[in-house]
Amino acid sequence: MNDHHAISAFLDAQAAEAGAARNTLLAYGRDLRDLSDWLSGRGLALAGLTREQVEDYLSFCDAQGLSRATRARRLSAVRQFTRFALEEGWRDDDPAIRISGPGRAHRLPKTLTRPEVDALLAAAPAIGRTALDRTRNTCLIEMLYATGMRVSELVTLPVAGCRGDPTVLVVRGKGDKDRLVPLGEPARAALRAWLEQRDAAPQGSPLYRLLAGRGGRWLFPAPGATGHLPRQSFSRLLHQMAVAAGLDPSCVTPHVIRHAFATHLLEGGADLRSIQMLLGHADLGTTEIYTHVLDQRMRDLVLNHHPLASVSSATPPSEPSN
Repeated sequence: MNDHHAISAFLDAQAAEAGAARNTLLAYGRDLRDLSDWLSGRGLALAGLTREQVEDYLSFCDAQGLSRATRARRLSAVRQFTRFALEEGWRDDDPAIRISGPGRAHRLPKTLTRPEVDALLAAAPAIGRTALDRTRNTCLIEMLYATGMRVSELVTLPVAGCRGDPTVLVVRGKGDKDRLVPLGEPARAALRAWLEQRDAAPQGSPLYRLLAGRGGRWLFPAPGATGHLPRQSFSRLLHQMAVAAGLDPSCVTPHVIRHAFATHLLEGGADLRSIQMLLGHADLGTTEIYTHVLDQRMRDLVLNHHPLASVSSATPPSEPSN
């Protein structure tokens, strides 16, 4: 079996048996094809992959200046593939099983303060060429911050699940797993306003034509093959909102809004397990990175409420006179 067929068989199995998400499959495919190209340039193939070759490939990736996260992801793809090859009987060993990767840098997620989010939400109603665009854009940002959804989940919301003034939405996340996320009143109001204008699209208008086609099933229809608003388009809208709010647009992305959602919940006293469920994290360890927001709270708690805090800050008593 040549490299192309082996990679295809692996990806098919990941989709059918492991329920891997589309973006995960795309990443696996890119990483394994990169390894295949590297091997091919040396007259080698995946079928004969050895531990030394995997280590040499990782050194090659390092020399290219790839980040630790990218190198860790590529090693993960190789491990998944070699384990699959062993299980399928294509080979009698797993050359990648004992290789230690570079690991991921434990960077704290970028986030926004509450005043910064408030400024962003206040700027949203002015973004858009038409009243219809402005209503839709307000709905987008209100729902993103209210739910902590991934941007891909937001733009692919089916309109059928958003009708009836819901207090809870069903969101389909990674691996086609559904979860429930609550909607607060500001987001519900923005959703009601958008649905009202969406449903009242005049016959013959651009929106009416979108709704008559493949865009009809989506909450946020748009021209294009998918029928819904592309992630890139929303990122550009968010850039405009950031500028209007007086924020650095390079620091405002859909994922930063997701981080702000989680961080502000934790600051308000929510527990990690609940935040994990709302974010759709499979592993609680992924959610634990948000505990960085507790550091300052804990310091403030000790400095302001510990019995000795007032003593340490008070004027020291005078020396007794002889």
